[in-house]
Amino acid sequence: MTKDSTSSNAAAWTGMVPVDDTALAVTDTGGPGIPVVYLNGQFSTQWHWRRVIADLGTGWRHITYDERARGRKSKRSADYSFEAAVRDVDAVLAARGVDRALVVGWSYGAVVAAHWASRNPDRTLGAVMVDGAYPADWLDEAMERRVRKLFRRMNWFLPLLRPTGLAPRMTAEQMADSNIELGELSRLGELGPVLDSITVPTRYVVASGVSFGSKGDEQEQLRTSLDEVVVRNPNIQIGAKVASNHGTILRKDSPAVADAVREVAAPDHGGRR
Repeated sequence: MTKDSTSSNAAAWTGMVPVDDTALAVTDTGGPGIPVVYLNGQFSTQWHWRRVIADLGTGWRHITYDERARGRKSKRSADYSFEAAVRDVDAVLAARGVDRALVVGWSYGAVVAAHWASRNPDRTLGAVMVDGAYPADWLDEAMERRVRKLFRRMNWFLPLLRPTGLAPRMTAEQMADSNIELGELSRLGELGPVLDSITVPTRYVVASGVSFGSKGDEQEQLRTSLDEVVVRNPNIQIGAKVASNHGTILRKDSPAVADAVREVAAPDHGGRR
């Protein structure tokens, strides 16, 4: 395994990486470029990053993977906790011989990216948060009931989507638990200190409008929480506010995400080309 990931020249690889009681489907384009690891939305797959990867091109080493029970190949697990998701970043990078990487996360993956960057400052080349990791107290008892009701309603068609990889092989209750845990971790008192402790160049790409399950201007209210974050931590900036909504941002505004990756990897921001 190489110590300095930015000088390695790994071969392209696709396969399964064992971790804990499960295995994750991983794709690594290889090559000598800066390693970029992409962290998916809560119930999405590595497929969503294809346009961002195309916009960045072949000069980077792109590492994508499907989280536990997501996609068509990653296996089920007894542990779908947030801490398991953070551990999986380490497992994937270790399996691919990568010590230092740039992390890019969308939605749930942005919170994973924030925690990983905070805990691993010497291993993080930079971080890009795509419409996620907003420190705000959006979860209360009424919202928890709403989340559970939403996933119960989805339960009838989830079995139809699971064989295609469009829905995780998790129960509706497990999905609701994961979403509620995200709400707890996103509270100002929980996520705020994590963001304040990030010491690497970090950019947010912020969407507009609603996300699945949100109402009215709820999502826009969450996004305003970044105002105080960027004041407190000069390493964090809002790279772009784009027109697409939460669900379409990787498809419609992939160039903005790619530009944010290039910016945090620039030599004057601590990254190495």
